[in-house]
Amino acid sequence: MIGALLSLAGTVLADDVTTPDPDTVTPGVIGFIVTFLVAIVTVLLIIDMVRRVRRVNYRDQVRQQLEAELAAKNAAEGTTTDTTTDDGAEPGSR
Repeated sequence: MIGALLSLAGTVLADDVTTPDPDTVTPGVIGFIVTFLVAIVTVLLIIDMVRRVRRVNYRDQVRQQLEAELAAKNAAEGTTTDTTTDDGAEPGSR
């Protein structure tokens, strides 16, 4: 009984609401500002990501060059040096 009254009240309230014309409804200035801010934040995040990836690549190149120089120096001296720790990680990489 109560459920029937609630559904009846819901249909009466729903009939009073008029729907706007979808051709005339726009997000307005607030929608433009929010969309613009999301676009700006996205561009800034992409720039930061590119910078961080580039930094990681440069560090890897420098590490490889240092390892190559160390290997060449050790080969010239006739000695070998293990450049990894027991767990396989580079020294100083923690």
